[in-house]
Amino acid sequence: MTANGWLQIALFALVILALTKPLGLYLFRVFEAEEKPAPRLFGPLERGLFRLCGVDPRREQGWVGYAASMVLFSLLGVLVTYVILRAQHLLPLNPQHLPAVPADLAFNTAVSFATNTDWQSYAGETTVSYLTQMAGLAWHNFTSAAVGIGVALAVARGLTRQPGPEGAKTLGNFWVDLVRAILYVLLPISAAVALFLVATGVPQTLAAYREVTTLEGGKQLVALGPVASQEAIKMLGTNGGGFFNANGAHPFENPTPLSNFVEMVLIFAISAGLTWTYGRMARSQRQGWALFGAMAFLFAVGVAVLYRAESGPNPALRGLAVTQTAGNLEGKETRFGIADTALFATATTDASCGAVNAMHDSFTPLGGLVPLVNIQLGEVIFGGVGAGLYGMLVMVLLTVFIAGLMVGRTPEYLGKKVEAREMKLAMLYVLVFPLVVLTLTGWSVVTPLGTGSFANAGPHGLSEALYAFTSGAGNNGSAFAGLNANTRFWNVALGADMLVGRFLMMIPALAIAGSMVGKKAVPASLGTFPTDGWLFSALLVSVIVVVGALTFFPALSLGPVLEHFLAAGGKVL
Repeated sequence: MTANGWLQIALFALVILALTKPLGLYLFRVFEAEEKPAPRLFGPLERGLFRLCGVDPRREQGWVGYAASMVLFSLLGVLVTYVILRAQHLLPLNPQHLPAVPADLAFNTAVSFATNTDWQSYAGETTVSYLTQMAGLAWHNFTSAAVGIGVALAVARGLTRQPGPEGAKTLGNFWVDLVRAILYVLLPISAAVALFLVATGVPQTLAAYREVTTLEGGKQLVALGPVASQEAIKMLGTNGGGFFNANGAHPFENPTPLSNFVEMVLIFAISAGLTWTYGRMARSQRQGWALFGAMAFLFAVGVAVLYRAESGPNPALRGLAVTQTAGNLEGKETRFGIADTALFATATTDASCGAVNAMHDSFTPLGGLVPLVNIQLGEVIFGGVGAGLYGMLVMVLLTVFIAGLMVGRTPEYLGKKVEAREMKLAMLYVLVFPLVVLTLTGWSVVTPLGTGSFANAGPHGLSEALYAFTSGAGNNGSAFAGLNANTRFWNVALGADMLVGRFLMMIPALAIAGSMVGKKAVPASLGTFPTDGWLFSALLVSVIVVVGALTFFPALSLGPVLEHFLAAGGKVL
């Protein structure tokens, strides 16, 4: 570890902190204020889209209507993308004449991008055409991110709103939130970032791949394509699906340390801004900063542990004639170094992004443990755009309930009582994730259909399987790349994993919001546990860690933890 490395990490944290309020204010104006930003520019486009889609922006939905619209829209997106993937050999903008994507891989990919997971069992430059990249995958990068933002706002409204006229219990309109998220937020920022990336050397072209002569005199086919446009929304929308197989380690996706820094900032930007937006919706900015503080603490711990682990030698190389004074450089790009690699890996797994600028499979055992734990904590450390906020709010209700038990009072949050119905739904939300991950992981390590894809035996092989299903259910998309996931078993199992992790967690969160929105807030009393200070943030962090530890610690003990002790010279008794 070096002072320069810590300085880069500190600079990143300061930039995120500086962006949180202005971006949060902008998001509040887009979704909650009467006067929208740049009305002359966006106003006519918004009204035209609403008329085209037959949407009345004044008509709101209850939680059932909101959830039904969200699920139907997402599943329709799966179908459209599946058709594009299967028919890409018949469609234009396929200069490399790539064949149709096999059915199981097409299903996995369509589900992956529709759920904001962007898990890729294939190499992008050798599998999907330009049209598929743009109309199938980049389109989902916008829509799936917008869906997450909409659900987060709906849950926030449920907690912060009072019952409407005549007892109305609405959470907004899914279609309105979807359009505004894309039109006001994702499109303009992505367009600006895409131009920046082009200036740094990222390709943006529809020209065919180019054959070049190398310095050694050989021939090499260099993949090109509309990369910059997809890269921008890939990072801003915490999608993570790379145009190339090497993802953010590829020089055409992430050419310089400057582009690397900007892409990392994009990963956290909207998720951090939404905490400030939530504070404004709750009419108390301290509520938003309490959430931000808990997220920031968990992020800081993760990046410190990962940086320390990767700055030391890799124990697997002990005894070999390899100098490791610079740390564990296997699977890393020297243009980024240890610090930026550790920072990128922490950010991308905190925020369910899944983009990588190094191979997590090559990390030390404890280094690989950090990204895995980040996802297993529920993707609430800033989390995906929207998903991090509504996941954290569910954890807030659990924390409030536990605090209420401690002081012997009916738990309250923002003046609303948290009762049995909300706790049942919160426990459903919490239990779905480990249930699907551990069940599918256990199945994969005892059936030849699963074990036949492992590149490693023993604890590391278990870690590969555990990481895959954790990443899928957490809608992250990163991987321990030693696993060959492009088989029928893995494509179908991971597809089901991603669907459950997305929709069977979104729906309970919306149901909680629907239950809370109808409750009237009561004034705070002397017995009310405050939820806007450092003590609550500390308790919130403890609940998040305990929930993750209780559910996943046994599996982690048999995977990366055991691998660490074996690499250090231990023996299995």
